[in-house]
Amino acid sequence: MFKHNRLVEILSKSRLTGYKIDIIPTQLRPKTEEESYIVQESLHRYLFKKKYGKVIGYKIGCTTKVMQEYLGISNPCVGGVYDMNVSYIEGNYNFDKFISPGVECEIAVYLDKDLLPSEYPHNKFSVEKSVSHAMASIEIVDDRWIDYKSVDTPSLIADDFFASGCVLGNKTKLDSIDLSEITGGMFINDQLVGSGCGKDIMGDPLEALVWIANFMSEKGKILKANQFVTLGSIVETKWLKPGDSVRIEIDRLGSAIANFI
Repeated sequence: MFKHNRLVEILSKSRLTGYKIDIIPTQLRPKTEEESYIVQESLHRYLFKKKYGKVIGYKIGCTTKVMQEYLGISNPCVGGVYDMNVSYIEGNYNFDKFISPGVECEIAVYLDKDLLPSEYPHNKFSVEKSVSHAMASIEIVDDRWIDYKSVDTPSLIADDFFASGCVLGNKTKLDSIDLSEITGGMFINDQLVGSGCGKDIMGDPLEALVWIANFMSEKGKILKANQFVTLGSIVETKWLKPGDSVRIEIDRLGSAIANFI
């Protein structure tokens, strides 16, 4: 569709050239969230062809009250995470490679089995069987807009809902860990900037995984083994400046570090 192609060109220009996106022309905006995810998939394919990277995991935004209130959006939203900005344990990033980077304090899960549409509807107990490990995760977001507060939700979703990368901590087997009961905090330059607990994420972080598994299944798509999903931030987004060092500590899952140089 022509308008989708034009919108993909606008969104991709931001990532490929550092261009900050102004308000999208009305005639090009997705009218619904369903349409916005069609655009998002086209963006993934386009950026892969441009050698920007491959989507190897997903982020879910607005699964906590703190983030819903911060963005004024009441329902979860999905974005793809590209391999080029995914690090493990500790990541070092060139600040100038982003437009306006920010960070969030998250719990992530790693899948060792596919979550299939044929298993729909998924529930907490069925998705848990596909999770091999949980991890502390710093989600790296990037504000690619001139004024994101004036941008409609479908347009934000089309652009992967701010997603730009993440740092995944050590993999920890779930075993007897109740993700709803763990707590965590985020530090910038060793100063605590926010904290929260697992149950802030839809009452139980695994319920966020249920949500995205059902969301994907309804579209006939598979959450695949060896992919990860970051389940939502328990701390409000914090925007960074050059030289900032970010650390998150999550009870029983450990830590992750991101340095912006």
